Amino acid sequence: MKKNEGVNARMRKRKNYSGNVKSDKSHYNPTLIKKQKEFYKNAKNIKKFKKMLKQQTEQTDPSSAQKLMIENDGAVMKENKGESEKRRNGLEELYRKKHEEKERERMEREAALMAKKEEREEAQARRKALRDKMLKKTRKGQPLMKYRIQHLLDTIQVSTQIKPSKSP
Repeated sequence: MKKNEGVNARMRKRKNYSGNVKSDKSHYNPTLIKKQKEFYKNAKNIKKFKKMLKQQTEQTDPSSAQKLMIENDGAVMKENKGESEKRRNGLEELYRKKHEEKERERMEREAALMAKKEEREEAQARRKALRDKMLKKTRKGQPLMKYRIQHLLDTIQVSTQIKPSKSP
């Protein structure tokens, strides 16, 4: 029986552990915070309204107080609708701006990738052309010196152009 009691205690601990994990509300959720603020604001308004009604009912008859309560509820509902439409329009605009910004960033990244790809292809074409020239042979199998000497001259000219620009 002691074994069973130990197992049950362990099971209870596991249940508590899993329950605690689910009830952990340490993450930040702005929409939830906004809803809670709105809920408490409405509760506060309702409490004030009911207090006011109670004071009026003590002064007047109960039938006029009920009419006043119905009229005020309608006014509160209209105000909430106006606020929600403004909020919705603001959120739609915010979403549209974020979406446009993301689209612009995506297009910039795509353009940069295309430029790199074109650059890579051009460099590869130059290397291939140079390689073809350097591997050309005469009919007897000897390498053509014309292209090799030209390549050496080009590299010397490039190195002499670079050196003066770095020294000043």
